[in-house]
Amino acid sequence: MALLTLTSDIGSPDYLVGAIKAQLLRINPDFRLVDISHSIAPFNFPQAAYVCRSALKHFPEQCYHLILVNLFDRKPEQLLLAYHHNQYYLCADNGLLTMILEENPEVVIGLPLDSTQPLTTVYLSRVMGEAVNKLVQGESIQRIGNPDVPYLEKRHLRPMQDANMIEGQIIFIDSFENVIVNITREQFEEQRQGRPFSIAFKRDEMIDRISQSYADVPEGEKLALFNSAGYLEIAINKGNAAGLFGLKGYSEKILQSQLSYQTIRVYFG
Repeated sequence: MALLTLTSDIGSPDYLVGAIKAQLLRINPDFRLVDISHSIAPFNFPQAAYVCRSALKHFPEQCYHLILVNLFDRKPEQLLLAYHHNQYYLCADNGLLTMILEENPEVVIGLPLDSTQPLTTVYLSRVMGEAVNKLVQGESIQRIGNPDVPYLEKRHLRPMQDANMIEGQIIFIDSFENVIVNITREQFEEQRQGRPFSIAFKRDEMIDRISQSYADVPEGEKLALFNSAGYLEIAINKGNAAGLFGLKGYSEKILQSQLSYQTIRVYFG
């Protein structure tokens, strides 16, 4: 049975999530559907890329990942079906694919859209579901759509670095208001080179050690750790870091005067 994951910015209260699942099951009742998240912030490409990249890498090979995020960032003329590292990805042609993969996919197919159909979320998800069903039935990926189509590319949000500092952006705030930064453990250690460090953020707050768990500090104290996805996280033991420190998730439209609310700096030496 084919395993399909679903990620969207639809939101839980909306009927659309249920309608999409029902439609996919009508296409093939044997589809196994797994929700990743339906609470991606609208128009937030770095957050969507982080959530997908962190979750989808744990799935077994030959899964089908339907990413219904920013479907109408621009008028859709095609959908994308990509194959990369033994996984299938289906999404809008909006640049998110290369942000998730952090590179160009091995194979990209353009899925044509019927110009007589209303371009709705339900219709676009049906196009994805029908493409998956053809793959499940053994049809070659090259025959499902238009091979080697041009597609929009965007690069994932990288931290700024120099010899003695990394400046990262807050890419996700979880339900506990823990703050996740686009600095990986590998980037941190490569830049650190064994030197002491201090992590600085809003209100002149500083952290100079990496914890292994929230319980490493007393209740109500701030800490930094690397989460299970390997990204730097700022938290408070049994507290709400984002709310207490006034931190905000990354936005391209944030005012210059508010950049410090979404920026985390690590100083070395």
